[in-house]
Amino acid sequence: MQYTVLIIDDEQKISSLLARIIELEGFKVFQAATGKEGLKILAAQEVYVVLSDVKLPDINGVELVKEIKKVKPYAEVINLTAFGTIADGVMAMRNGAFDYITKGDDNDKIIPLVYRALDKAKLQYRVNELENRVAKKYSFEGILGQSKAILAAVDLARKVASTDTTVLLLGETGTGKEVFAQAIHYESPRKMKPFVAVNCSGFSHELLESELFGHKQGAFTGAVKDKKGLFEEANEGTIFLDEIGEMNLDLQAKLLRVLENQTFIKVGDTQTTRINVRIIAATNRDLKTESEAGKFRLDLYYRLSVFSIELPPLSQRRTDILPIAKHYLKEFSAKVNKPDFKMDESFAALLMKHAWKGNIRELKNVMERVAILADGQELSSSLLPYEFHIGGQIPEADALKMETVEKQHIIKVLKYTRGNKTETARLLGIGLTTLYRKIEELKISTVI
Repeated sequence: MQYTVLIIDDEQKISSLLARIIELEGFKVFQAATGKEGLKILAAQEVYVVLSDVKLPDINGVELVKEIKKVKPYAEVINLTAFGTIADGVMAMRNGAFDYITKGDDNDKIIPLVYRALDKAKLQYRVNELENRVAKKYSFEGILGQSKAILAAVDLARKVASTDTTVLLLGETGTGKEVFAQAIHYESPRKMKPFVAVNCSGFSHELLESELFGHKQGAFTGAVKDKKGLFEEANEGTIFLDEIGEMNLDLQAKLLRVLENQTFIKVGDTQTTRINVRIIAATNRDLKTESEAGKFRLDLYYRLSVFSIELPPLSQRRTDILPIAKHYLKEFSAKVNKPDFKMDESFAALLMKHAWKGNIRELKNVMERVAILADGQELSSSLLPYEFHIGGQIPEADALKMETVEKQHIIKVLKYTRGNKTETARLLGIGLTTLYRKIEELKISTVI
């Protein structure tokens, strides 16, 4: 690969001589007589090393270093000067220059210096490329769907992303809460800092406290050395607390302190640890109802829900089902080394009819299964699991059970109100809280 060097110098003879020497080493060289011209070339070309005179017609070369870094963060800058000063040299390095040398005296150092600068620039280019790839992967553009419901949620998330505000993500299991949390982080000023995710339901109370806040050696049996917690690991970045509703009440009090003053005490420690972390929490529970029942701290709920975003279930964004299915089919066809799949009408119809209680997670899993089972390019309904074919029919033995009748009646009213739970509760003559409880108990998927 031919790497590119940019020379910014208004003295044409010196610039041309330098260009010739560097070109003989196999580099591609651009020349500019002013800082403004140099920045234009920099914006249009993949420049790895810049040789810039300190005295330019339109800008001081030392100050130009900062502008160069804004355009190409990975490019390395070598300042050249006819009359070097210690003050200029110090300022150049502070601004991000790779080196600061005097013209004439250091001509024999130019080529080795360019190579060293190139090595560092190549490494930084690779890091920059990977960071951009990660940021793109986890950006809002990576959230699938164009329905009004999902676009409204994305719009809210975009608005809060640039702030440090605590966010509470609400929604059924599988609706993509972690995907939203990652997008918020990678669209925030903290995007170059850690993103740490933890599922609060995956640990016992004692172990979760140690995982989150760390512990001192000897704090409990098995604590053979000091351990940093996930809050410390996420310092200056974002921590995502999934299934926050599963957290023990005692631990909730400790989390409340973190939210209030960004401090905590490790297990077995007496000293306070200070951090700077943004918190994004998620739950599939109604935390306000849980708080009223004494199962969740009301003060913590209010601190977490400063900015709440409700993610719609797949049943409320049916126009997204087929596009999302096609996206995952394309992804999995590449993984299993098969040509792009095509859905037949029966396959697509069953996808649209299905309740998708597991939401996008379930859809993704089903498409992976289909991609593995498919023998040809066209996908028929026979590839879908058994539950897709029974159409939610009620076995005769269960048809007269009170629970079944109640469930079917609630589903019927929910369909009539297009999923409006407040209106559904009014028509049923029950409270909204009661409706939510019955939906959970009877495992009802709200269908529009």
